[in-house]
Amino acid sequence: MNKTIPTLIGFSAILTWSFLALLSTAAGPIPPFQLAAMTFLLGALAGASSWIFRPAAIRSLRQPWPVWATGVAGLCIYHCAYFFAIQSAPPVEVSLIAYLWPLLIVVFAAFLPGERLRVHHIIGVVLGLAGAIVVITKGGTIGLANGVMKGHVIALFCAFIWAGYSVLSRRFGQVPTDVVAGYCFITAAVAFALHLTLETTVWPQTATQWSAILVLGAIPLGAGFYAWDYGCKHGDIMILGALSYAAPLFSVIVLLLAGFGVFHWSVALACVLITIGAMVAAKDLLFKSRPAAAPAETAILAPASRAEGT
Repeated sequence: MNKTIPTLIGFSAILTWSFLALLSTAAGPIPPFQLAAMTFLLGALAGASSWIFRPAAIRSLRQPWPVWATGVAGLCIYHCAYFFAIQSAPPVEVSLIAYLWPLLIVVFAAFLPGERLRVHHIIGVVLGLAGAIVVITKGGTIGLANGVMKGHVIALFCAFIWAGYSVLSRRFGQVPTDVVAGYCFITAAVAFALHLTLETTVWPQTATQWSAILVLGAIPLGAGFYAWDYGCKHGDIMILGALSYAAPLFSVIVLLLAGFGVFHWSVALACVLITIGAMVAAKDLLFKSRPAAAPAETAILAPASRAEGT
């Protein structure tokens, strides 16, 4: 199976996630677990709505427990843990640690059947990591200002969880992407329970806030997860890992275009690093060499060509 189209579909998920920061900001001061419950429910409904026209698709929910364990860990545990990490350590430091997951995807994918870790994969993902560091820190110094905190450990846990989920999805390639709707339903339920326990409900006050929540749930946390699942299962997962470092860069660019923040030189540098890294990692996909004609084939074609010329 050609991996180009599935890889591009997986990359479309990265593009949708670039709007997470903008849409979350536009949603207003909604508590994080309440926002997660609302948006993941919308994401689940976005996928399940197609079952009206494909009634047999609901059977995809009948999966063995390892499939459910992987999906719930990837969507539910990752996002809930990330919210706790953000509240327990400086957000920039948490983001840097959590964004080790693309690098881990490339490393973990090397252990999948039929996959092989090559030098250009490593170079590409390291350049991407450098670009992510530059754009997240705005060219500043890297370090844990107050030492290792609980949030840092949770952020590292998050990186392993998302990378593990993405790579293990490849082992369940026969499982339909429809099952992601089930993962979203469970995540919404857990987030709602945490909201009731830890937060005070705050409802959106304007049409803009409601619209941002609807788009956030339907696209980045809906279509994005379905596209990522398909890309990881059928595309080039190592290339997707390297391309994932474009998400923080695109997120900053989207915020700048929307009028949030001022342009900084780190954005341009990160753009160069991540673009070069992506092209290096995707070398095999972008620059496929055409196979040379076999000697026997050349020998057969040559007389035919001479005959046509006579």
